Order: sequence, then C-alpha cells, then structure tokens
Amino acid sequence: MKNLIPILLSACLVISACSNKKEKKTPEEKTITTTDSIPKTTTKNTITNAYFKAHGVEPFWSLTISDKMIKLKTLHNSDSILTPHTEPIYAQDSNVKLYTLHTELAAVKIEISQMECINAMSGKSFPYSVTINYKKGKDKEFTTLEGCGEYITNYRLHDIWALEELNGTKVSKDDFGKELPYIEINSSKNTFMGTSGCNRITGKLFSERERIRFTNMASTEMLCTKGNEKEQEFTKALASTISYTIANNRLTLLNPDKTLLVFKKVD
Repeated sequence: MKNLIPILLSACLVISACSNKKEKKTPEEKTITTTDSIPKTTTKNTITNAYFKAHGVEPFWSLTISDKMIKLKTLHNSDSILTPHTEPIYAQDSNVKLYTLHTELAAVKIEISQMECINAMSGKSFPYSVTINYKKGKDKEFTTLEGCGEYITNYRLHDIWALEELNGTKVSKDDFGKELPYIEINSSKNTFMGTSGCNRITGKLFSERERIRFTNMASTEMLCTKGNEKEQEFTKALASTISYTIANNRLTLLNPDKTLLVFKKVD
C-alpha cells in the first residue's frame, strides 16, 4: 500500500496539470475562437504596375506591358510567355510602336498602333490596335494574334494640382484675375477640370507612359479686369505640354524646349 501512494500522488499531479493546461490552438483556430481580436480585412493594392494592356478573342489572349516585364497569355497555352521589358521602336510618321523580343523559349513581335479598335465580342471601342506574332520552343511558324489595347494612365496624376511656376517664373494669386490656376485630373476617366485664374476650364487627357497631352480644352468666356495675359499664357502652356514628371509632390509639365508649368499637390 505504501508503494502505491507515490504512484497515486504522481497520477493526481499529472491529472491536475492536464486539467489546468490550456488547449493549444493553431493560428487558424485562434483567429476563429478568440473574442479579443477580430480578423482585419486587408485591402489589396489594386493599382497595377502595367502601363499597357491588350486582349483579343478567337483565340482568347491577353498582354500586359510594365517597365520590367512583358507578359503574353494565351488560352491554349498553359504557360505564359514572359520576357524582360525592352524599349520599342517608334515609327517616324505615325504613332506606331514595335517591340521585338527574344528569349531562349520564345520569340515575340508586338505592334501597337494608335487607331480605333472594336472588340469583336463586347463591341467596346479601344484607342489602340495590337498585332502579335510569336512562336515558342521548336515552332517553325509564327502564330498571329490580333486585338485591342489601351494605356493605363498613371494613378499618381489623379489629384488636384495648384500652379506654382509658369514658364520658369513663380506665380501668385495676384498675377491672375480671381484665383491661382489649378487643375483636377481624373486618371480613371482621362479628364481634367479646373480654372485658368478667371475662367473655368475642362478637357480630356491623353497619356502614354511619360507622355501627356491636355486636349479638347473648353473654357468659359468671362471678362477679367486683371490677369488676362497671364491666363492666356497659362492655357497656351497647358496645351503645349507633351511630357511630365512627378516628384516631391510636384507635377512638372514640359515640352522638348523647356519646363512649362510646375504644380503643387493640394492636400
């Protein structure tokens, strides 16, 4: 009997320890069962780094071009064709670009032409026509794909920008009729609106990577007693813009000759 006492005491200690020990849960179980923390929904970054997208039907295919990678995906090929980005060759007399790509696994030629393209299935209109010729591995013949595409306007343009400099000179509200000029850019709709200092302005945005143009500009026709010359200088500079840079909360608009306009982001 004496020999059984240590054994019984040991068993009781084990049972007591087991009863006081918390059940170990996996991370998934903790997320579900704990009440002190509710799982937070993480918003994924939906902004794509692709600056051009295209697609076609019969057969179905898709193309994305970013600053680092060019990806061609076809329905009947399980593997995508991935190649490092290369700068295209530009036609001299029209807005046509040609990408010529070679890897150990594939050869691809992509021609992008600025011309209206209608999707054969949806009937939607796109501003670019795309022709792709490719062959993989030991293929002797090129396969041709045709479809439509569009450039993705830089999301960083989507903001309100107040004018700081005009043709290299700092400006203030006093230089214009009513207020300091500003533009509000909608990158998803490729439109802009704002004021040239006295009159309201609206228009459309044309963008290809670092290229940008402010087109179809319309303006009210209010008579301003002050700043009329500066207002005309501003709208002329805006219409002359062909490229841009964004840095330090500044939007700089340029043409080949000089810096035309510098805007500051409005918080």
